[in-house]
Amino acid sequence: MRRSLTALACLAAGSAALATAVPAATARPADPVGPLRQLDVSAVGARAEQALRAAPGLVRLSSGEDLVATKAVGERSGASHVRMDRTYRGLPVLGGDLVAHLGADGAVDSVSQTLKAPVSISTTPGISAAKARTATRATPPAGVSLDKAAPTLAVDATDGTPRLVWDVRSSGVRASGTPSRLHTWVDATTGRVVGEADEIHEADGSGASLYSGTVTIQTTQSGSTFQLKDTTRGSSQVTDMANKTDSAFCTVAGIGCSAGTLFTDADNVWGNGTNANRQSAAVDAAYGQARTWDYFKNAHGRNGIWNTGKGSPSRVHYGSNYVNAFWDGKQMTYGDGDGTSFGPLVSLDVAGHEMSHGVTENSANLTYSKESGGLNESTSDIFGSMVEFSANNASDPGDYLIGEEFDLAKGLGFRRMDNPSSDGKSVNCWSSSVANLDVHYSSGVGNHFFYLLAEGSGAKTIGGVAHSSTTCNGSTVTGIGRDAAAKIWYRALTVYMTSSTNYSGARAATIKAAGDLYGASSTQAATVAAAWDAVSVK
Repeated sequence: MRRSLTALACLAAGSAALATAVPAATARPADPVGPLRQLDVSAVGARAEQALRAAPGLVRLSSGEDLVATKAVGERSGASHVRMDRTYRGLPVLGGDLVAHLGADGAVDSVSQTLKAPVSISTTPGISAAKARTATRATPPAGVSLDKAAPTLAVDATDGTPRLVWDVRSSGVRASGTPSRLHTWVDATTGRVVGEADEIHEADGSGASLYSGTVTIQTTQSGSTFQLKDTTRGSSQVTDMANKTDSAFCTVAGIGCSAGTLFTDADNVWGNGTNANRQSAAVDAAYGQARTWDYFKNAHGRNGIWNTGKGSPSRVHYGSNYVNAFWDGKQMTYGDGDGTSFGPLVSLDVAGHEMSHGVTENSANLTYSKESGGLNESTSDIFGSMVEFSANNASDPGDYLIGEEFDLAKGLGFRRMDNPSSDGKSVNCWSSSVANLDVHYSSGVGNHFFYLLAEGSGAKTIGGVAHSSTTCNGSTVTGIGRDAAAKIWYRALTVYMTSSTNYSGARAATIKAAGDLYGASSTQAATVAAAWDAVSVK
């Protein structure tokens, strides 16, 4: 799933020494719960479903509903958290997923869920699949067209009220050059288009990189040559797309996609820091892969995107004059920019942003539309920035600007988290209209919240860049420090958020996560609530 770093319109629409002092917690010490560990979902899932059936007051299921465990993580205390998808009479229930929180004794303590009532609707459509296709004919953006595959039925519960919908799929290449695998949901009774989401989430030895200076990168020797493959981080590798794009079949089905050509070198000294050498952008991508892997491992105990130790490929030099980067569910892909306003989109924060889309997809799997889509984008901006801070690279100091390194014209990047509305399209404050915005603009609410939680309100210089943040309610917020803020967001994402979590749900999830980590009466938990108040989220 990816996110749009398509120039300013799409992204807005894209150091340790400077760490803020952390107020002392008023309860438990930081991180008493410890890192989460991956569990065997087949064993834990069966116990979780049995426990839920034994506690019907927590999850009310109709006779046609079933739960399928998809992921499970455990606490060192023996407690566990099991993610489960829901079906109704064999149909997937969009927004019906939940997280069952089990104590060490195996009993269900609580459940995180958006859908709280049993599903009880007719599964007989009032309109045909053909009419559903007709209803969406004018919906896809330029370059994206309806697939030949017949629409399928599903239950849409993303807004809390279940309804039968046709899932109409479209695919192609958007005008920006980004592939698209779009799902459009049509009410199976009225024929009205009620929602959509894209599977593609955009952005976004020794090596001389474009943006991070000369860096050490892990490579693999094969005979007399060296490969840009990091066996210490799940065999992550970087390949050259030779300015080609994915085939139509790849775009439609997501299979048979080009892997590109693995970068190799004779002397294990890569790139020269300029675009004239094709290895330079690859060095940035490899460096970004490694720093993102290390950030999630060291800060959150996560072993790669999937938390299984498996690495993720990166493809550079995608397309011609392609001002974008994206995550497609299995790999990162970076364009070279247009060479005038934007350089190659391989900066450290964008690498962190794209890989964080993978973390989101493999945890809460926030639907890429409405408020959950804004939260999806916020999550990637948050962790992309945290990767930049954690790398502590003098050539690219940490800040809260996204993509400033490859912004050749202004040096400001696509977005900024201290004042999202400065781009003219993102929003600083929540309102009922936020759900109607493009997810790249609605992400401003989450970005603003995180900045206030981490750094507080007012003016300051971070990473050599002037930052200044005001609040929507006129309050003054004192930040708790970015590391504590990120721990809270990560735990909320991986333990409490579900696919349809909105901003109000994110408030509840982060307050709960702060209580787990620092105590319900701690300064951290109180500041989480104050920061949400400051962006008008109740």
